[in-house]
Amino acid sequence: MAQQTLINTVTFPDASLLEAVGPLPSGLQAGVWDLQGPPRGIAAADIEAVILPYAAGTDWGALKDLPRLKLVHSQSTGYDGLPELVGPDVAVVSAAGVHAAATAELAVGLTLASLRGVDQMVRDQPKAVWNSVRRQSLADSRVLLVGIGGIGREIARRLRPFEVELTRVGNTARVDAEGQVHGADELTALAAKCDVMIVITPLNDSTHQLIDAEVLAAMPDGALLVNVARGAVVDSDALTAEVLSGRLKAAVDVFDPEPIPRDHPLWQSENIIIAPHVGGNTTAFWPRIVKLLQGQLQRLSEGELPENLVQPGLFA
Repeated sequence: MAQQTLINTVTFPDASLLEAVGPLPSGLQAGVWDLQGPPRGIAAADIEAVILPYAAGTDWGALKDLPRLKLVHSQSTGYDGLPELVGPDVAVVSAAGVHAAATAELAVGLTLASLRGVDQMVRDQPKAVWNSVRRQSLADSRVLLVGIGGIGREIARRLRPFEVELTRVGNTARVDAEGQVHGADELTALAAKCDVMIVITPLNDSTHQLIDAEVLAAMPDGALLVNVARGAVVDSDALTAEVLSGRLKAAVDVFDPEPIPRDHPLWQSENIIIAPHVGGNTTAFWPRIVKLLQGQLQRLSEGELPENLVQPGLFA
């Protein structure tokens, strides 16, 4: 249902994004604000909508000081912590879809790199070591995909040509257009039958440390855990113990805490590939976030609901 136009002012995290998204719909006033200092081009007291910086680790605390705040728009798929920070009266919007292709690429890339020993080849190259050994193939591997949202669907789509045996896990068991979806309550039993587990579920109360010590212990010796979701979806201590023991391998783009402390023992392990949270940070990001924001601002100017509304706030 169309809504009355309620957003008249918005801030962009930097001038380049504002320029790229423009020209803005008629009547919409914009400023620049990275949440670190005072906003430019608009008074803090007048800000009604904020497009958040993309950089991980940004302090969002300044949002609580905006008396007219009605909407916050993330540039990430994840939005954990935002609804609690701004309160139920503020709409929260994610950038779901913007990072799906790139994150799916990384999930498959990390899986292939670990299974085929690309990380070991890179370590061997400076030493001129020719280490030709038989490695695990992704073909015929039993892959357990935990999370079947937008990115999960893209991962599944990219995995199928690799001829894997794919099992999908969602919140609850059901059948969808792609076949059987298993429930999270089956995770431990399913983990015992996988060669690779790829985690891409959102982080919330029900998924915090969903991949716990019990689930990890159920995975077969030599199995691979790939996490491109959020670090806290996996029990970091339990994963560390399994990797350091040599029983499991891992390839992670996220961790808890993040970044991983410099003295953490995982940095020295040859059983893990560590990526610095770059799942969506590719050349695909810029044109896709610009296109999304252009559409979002047009919808808001016409009194329409934005896409990816995860907390209704003023639209309730």
